[in-house]
Amino acid sequence: MRSKLFVPASRPELFDKALNSTADALSFDLEDAVAPGQKSQARAVLAKFLRGLPATRKSIAVRVNAFDTAEFNADIEALAGAVVDIINLPMAEDADAVLQAIARIEMLEASSRRVGVLLNVETPKGLRNAAELASSHPRVMGLQIGYADLLEPCGIIRSDRDALAHIRLAVRFAAAEAGIAAYDGAFAAVKDADGYRAECLAARNHGFAGKSCIHPSQIAIANETFMPDAAEIAWARKVVAAAAGADARGIGAYLVDGHMIDKPFVERARAVVSLADTISTEATP
Repeated sequence: MRSKLFVPASRPELFDKALNSTADALSFDLEDAVAPGQKSQARAVLAKFLRGLPATRKSIAVRVNAFDTAEFNADIEALAGAVVDIINLPMAEDADAVLQAIARIEMLEASSRRVGVLLNVETPKGLRNAAELASSHPRVMGLQIGYADLLEPCGIIRSDRDALAHIRLAVRFAAAEAGIAAYDGAFAAVKDADGYRAECLAARNHGFAGKSCIHPSQIAIANETFMPDAAEIAWARKVVAAAAGADARGIGAYLVDGHMIDKPFVERARAVVSLADTISTEATP
């Protein structure tokens, strides 16, 4: 999910447009983007729409309300049997609460579809417990930063690059410990394309797999930034090919164009090739 486009569940006129966008994934939002008085109607409209979806290559996520709210159970019950690939749990702080939420999801899960869980790290406690959250259950497929909820109450300036770097690295290492992906949070200044691109680049440099989009204009930037370029892909294929030959000869470390290569470099090269091949396949009609 290089790009994940947020779609308010209270805006059904946007649903088809989002499906036809170039975003890798859609995140229909039942939480902050929906006013309290509209939640019941929004979840009913969204559930009906998702149940009518045909098979699609685009990943479908739904950000439900927090587990400790009265809305959570209603969200999960409404989504039973719908086309949902990922449940996005906001305000994740405690591994036990995550396990309880997942148990509830499993009770209502359609037998033909295994739903992954994406956890939002958006409180100081959640950031402190990020590694425990990431490893709490096999269904947890990623951690996602929620900058506004994390920074604003603390009075930390959103544009402070050092603060963002600290948060990203903490979340990325927590995700890496569990062997799952990390996703960068939303960028609210939708007219600041350069600012969004800069955050995408920083996140990619910190090993993130993608970034949220709150406006369609951000999709292309995220897709481009989190896609390896041609030179990186070519180098990765060369490393993978050399690794195959070295493995056959029982060699653990070797040179590729003057660069020493061993296991961690090969693992990264294989990940780059896998991403490139996946995107290429999905782009083929």
